[in-house]
Amino acid sequence: MTPEDMTGGSGPIRLLLADDHPVVRSGLRAVLAAEPDFEIAAEAPTAERAVELAAAGGIDVVLMDLQFGPGGAHGAEATAQITARTGAPRVLVLTTYDTDADILAAVEAGAAGYLLKDAPPRELAAAVRTAASGRSALAPAVAHRLMDRMRTPAASLSRRELEVLELVRDGLSNLEISKRLFLSQATVKSHLVHVYAKLGVESRTAAVAAATEQGLVRRRRA
Repeated sequence: MTPEDMTGGSGPIRLLLADDHPVVRSGLRAVLAAEPDFEIAAEAPTAERAVELAAAGGIDVVLMDLQFGPGGAHGAEATAQITARTGAPRVLVLTTYDTDADILAAVEAGAAGYLLKDAPPRELAAAVRTAASGRSALAPAVAHRLMDRMRTPAASLSRRELEVLELVRDGLSNLEISKRLFLSQATVKSHLVHVYAKLGVESRTAAVAAATEQGLVRRRRA
């Protein structure tokens, strides 16, 4: 199948590169601009700017990083804002993170695909075309993690449980977590009880350690 077959021959696939690192954007531009059916239409150094450019039109696929600079919106938040609009471009998450928390946040935000930054150029180009055609494009490792969750749903942490655990990792108290997530303290405690049971641990510290080891949440940044 040729690139023209993938896109219906209606012109180049117009891309928006959203990443806060200029070197990363430059590398992506060099790789993707070499494809005859791709056009780098815009670049965004922040998630907020990506949302603005996507809303302006003229974009088919957004390549979205998840982690932007301090104080900026998360890539999943930007993805949700972009995909909420009628006729929105497809969003392909391109990140270094493959934790359950990041994957679920992106998928629930409406991402059409999830790829890791170490993907070979050919795989990246194929994922862009797949997303542009309206289908899902998942890195093999990501697809495997999602399949594992589907096979053992009772043992998998829910999206809300992962959110609570991430805040525990960041050092927040139950009261602070309840305010951040607009939950009662009793609900936060209930989520933690379920987390402990699923991970086979008995403390907050052990839960964070186990979840980090299993790739459910990221390690806390120094």
